[in-house]
Amino acid sequence: MPFPPDAPPPQIPPTAHGRLPLQGLTILVVDDSRFTCDALRLILQRAGAKLRRAESLEIARLHLAFHRPDLAIVDLGLPDGRGQDLIAELASEGLPVLGLSGDPEGRESAMDAGAAGFLEKPIGSVAALVRLIRQLATGAGPLELGQDTTPPPADPIALRDDLVRAAGLITGSGDPGYALSFLRTLARAAGDTALEAAAQDIRTAFDRAKLARMIEDRVASLDTMA
Repeated sequence: MPFPPDAPPPQIPPTAHGRLPLQGLTILVVDDSRFTCDALRLILQRAGAKLRRAESLEIARLHLAFHRPDLAIVDLGLPDGRGQDLIAELASEGLPVLGLSGDPEGRESAMDAGAAGFLEKPIGSVAALVRLIRQLATGAGPLELGQDTTPPPADPIALRDDLVRAAGLITGSGDPGYALSFLRTLARAAGDTALEAAAQDIRTAFDRAKLARMIEDRVASLDTMA
């Protein structure tokens, strides 16, 4: 079961014309975290939008060669480069783009690259996100959505998949900076302050092994909940 019974997905009320506020819009999310994308999927699809996902700059550019979304949401830390580069490309073409990061300090670089706005992980307000996307993608005025709701917890299976990937990145031979950035962002999005703190200062092989064990413990805990 993806969600506990006491945390239903957010209900997005229709506009005064009976349409969902993002109905008819296509949004491209460029993010390598399945956990984050699952949370965005719940919000955007229930607001009426169609969601497309790309896990890297390469896949995003392949998609954009054939399809043009109404708006793009681009994570700053991607496995094959900087999200700021894609933001600059899309902004130069007149496409509204939102920068996305678990690091609040990424706001300045995203805006400098041409982003029309910045989202910090985890997403804090459903109504604010829907209003922002609607205004940027359609030029529509302010929309009253009633009482705000916070995003529901994303699918624990998505969190588990990201944790398994993070463990492989931490112990692998790839870019350690990207690996730690991915893990810190994931931990922040999941509200795991202990794991986020542990990923802040990794100096030795022992530190990396200790961090990998912490990740394995969390994966095992999620497995027992399945």
